[in-house]
Amino acid sequence: MASRNPAIDAYIAKSADFAHPILEHIRTVVHATCPDVEEGIKWGCPHFSYQGSLMCSMAAFKQYCSLGFWNGKEIVGDAAKEGAGEFGKILSIKDLPSKKDLAGYIRKAMALKEAGKKTARPKAPAKPAPALPADFAALLKKQLAARKHYDAFSPSAQREYIDWINEAKTDATRQKRMTTALEWLAEGKHRNWKYQQ
Repeated sequence: MASRNPAIDAYIAKSADFAHPILEHIRTVVHATCPDVEEGIKWGCPHFSYQGSLMCSMAAFKQYCSLGFWNGKEIVGDAAKEGAGEFGKILSIKDLPSKKDLAGYIRKAMALKEAGKKTARPKAPAKPAPALPADFAALLKKQLAARKHYDAFSPSAQREYIDWINEAKTDATRQKRMTTALEWLAEGKHRNWKYQQ
């Protein structure tokens, strides 16, 4: 049987009194169902891994607990509930599925890991290129080298310059930033070139 991580013991001990039996119950069922489980703390919460991949996690908040699976929709279904995880706000052990059902979910999670199933993250839609302010566009027209580099930059690199210019609180600061931007762009430098390696 896999060893228990003392960091999770400490996490449970620090949680609110109502959470102790809930977290211990979840932990016990996970260990009973998956003897090779590995425990750890990730993102500040107890996580259970199987074959090197995250399987499920639990957490204690001020007034409720949560339990979530890494491939939750495939394991539990699309049960949108208030709170974190697939089971909503867990206030007592009664709010959890039965031991048999919970073990079934854990076995499903294990099977997905054994099959090599990975969670595909949805791609965020690409942001459009930023709108070029008229005053900066006029200056770029006169500086061909700067314009050439600016046009070759990705929309996110262009946005860094535009946001920096637009965030200026005074006209003097805006003018100074536009002058600096033109110098850097003429040299092909990104807005945060000082921090790039």
